[in-house]
Formats: sequence, C-alpha cells, structure tokens
Amino acid sequence: MTNWVPEDGDTFVTTEGFIFNVFGYEHPQNRVLAFLKYIPARFKPLFSIDYLENTWNYERQKVFRAERLYTAQNYQNFLGVFRTNFPDYVYFCPLRGKEIISSPMLSIKDLYVPKECLKRLATLPKKDDLQESALNLVELLSKESHVGIEDFGLHGSIALNMYTSKSDIDLVVYGAHNFRKLEATIDNLAKSEKLSYTSKNRIEAARRFKGKYQGRVFMYNAVRKPCEINSKYGSFKYLPISQVTFECVVEDDSETMFRPALYGIESCKSISASFGLIEDKTPETVVSMIGCYRNVARQGCRIRVSGMLEQVENLETGEIHHQVVVGTGASEEEHIWPL
Repeated sequence: MTNWVPEDGDTFVTTEGFIFNVFGYEHPQNRVLAFLKYIPARFKPLFSIDYLENTWNYERQKVFRAERLYTAQNYQNFLGVFRTNFPDYVYFCPLRGKEIISSPMLSIKDLYVPKECLKRLATLPKKDDLQESALNLVELLSKESHVGIEDFGLHGSIALNMYTSKSDIDLVVYGAHNFRKLEATIDNLAKSEKLSYTSKNRIEAARRFKGKYQGRVFMYNAVRKPCEINSKYGSFKYLPISQVTFECVVEDDSETMFRPALYGIESCKSISASFGLIEDKTPETVVSMIGCYRNVARQGCRIRVSGMLEQVENLETGEIHHQVVVGTGASEEEHIWPL
C-alpha cells in the first residue's frame, strides 16, 4: 500500500472492519475521502438507519449495508456516529469549512483496487458460475469494444469475495474515451440481443449503465486514468452561497461519466422564485457528488438541477468562478433530472 494512489471506486477495509469506497481523486495528505458502504455487525446498533435485509460475510464476519447509501440524512448519521465513537474518521476540511468522513491511511487493513481484483480473478484455478460469467462478460466487452482487458476492473462483492449466487457483476472501465467506446458497444450488443438493458427508474434508464448478461445483472462505471486527474487537494477553496433550482443545457459532457460527475453548462434559467440563481454568480458547472447522477445527460440535452451554488476560488491564481453541487449532504432535494 506504500505506492497506492487512491482512486474513485477503490475499496478498503479498516482495522475496525468498516468497508469504505474511495470517493473521487482529491485527498488530504495521509487521508482518504470515502463513503461508508458496509458496517460490521458489532457496530450496527450505533447507526440509526434502515438496513437492507440482505447480509454479507467478509472474512467470516457479518456486515450490513444501509438501505439507501446516498441520502443526506444517512450521511449526517454516519458523520455523527464517527464523531462520537471513531473521531479519527472525521476530518475538518479547511477548503470547504466543514467536517467530512475521511479515513486515515494508517487505519486501512485491506485494499481492493478494481484492475487488480480482475487480474486476481482471472488467475484463480477454479471459478464458480458467477466468476466465470464476470470474466466472460469482460472478454466479450473487450473484444467488441477494442478496449484492452488491462483497462477493465472489477469491484463490488465479487472483488471482495463476499458475494452470493445472486450478486451483481460490478465492472469498471478506465478512461473517458474507453467508457464512450464501451457505451456504444453495449448499445450494439443490446440491439443484437447478446445482452439487455435493465433499469428500476428514469435515472437508471437515462444512464443505461445496467443490464443483464447470461441471466445476471451487471453494471459498469468509469474511473479516470492517471493522465485524466487534473486537480489535486488544496488547489481550490469552496464557499457555499445558497440552494438553487434551475434548468440549463449541457454544453460539455466529457467528464460526466466520472465521480464526481462534471457537467459543463450554459443557458441557465431560474425556475423557482425562492431558490433562483443570482445574477452575477451564474454557474459554469454542475458537480454531482452522488454517483447515480453520472452520465444522465449528453451534450445539448436540457436538465433540471437542484443543489448548492458555490463560489470556487483558485488558490494559485486567485480566479473565481461558480458551480452548483448536487450531493452536499445538506438536503434530500438535490438532484439532476434530464428533461
């Protein structure tokens, strides 16, 4: 782990048994910004949240997952529990002026990087049906998209060896260009009925990131390649201004597939008297911290956004611009809706 550079979607297990997913690419020194995904059974009573009925076993220890991972209420609950019981996992971010969940590097016991997890699976001498299906799917997608196997990864319960026979196949593809190639390939494979799309709501339908292959549910998301990581922790300072609700047109969709998802926008129009935009603080970008709002709209599409208007200051140049953040943990109403 000495040379590990945390990337969005990497998974780690702490000494207490908490299982986190890395969030984004900007991390304070010796810390990792992350969100809590699985809670050890012995700590379950500390968290006043609704849990999924399903349980998992990580190294013979039972773990639980929140019914809804990305709600403002749950995030505040997680933050409060950590503040009271595990204060090392709470970090006051001077760039945002607030506390956030962050793990010390020294607390990490086990690490799962998607590309390494896929390599490990491929070398197993004996594989069960789910593992074989995962590898077959990657091989099919790689062949049809001409994206090299080395640019794929595996995460989720299969990667952590805590899956059941009904678990999903959770894939990663590295790089924006590779993601777009894969997106087009999956669309072609769906048309030829070699696999199919599936969705539970309009956001999943817009993203088209989930499907079925050989009777199993799969999903795929994008992770930046090192050359695509163009900012570092400490470069910008953020000042929240007000909650806003507005409509706009997506002008740049080149980074919408990542987390955080970045939408370059134009033609902004307030649609709420109470939460309208401010005349001299027109946002240039919508930033989604919530993974489900990745890739929900392409260039030229109109979207409705509710989030926090922020002033962003470049600490090296002093330049200032504005953005709207969806997923601040302050409100359940923050969203991106394709129109």
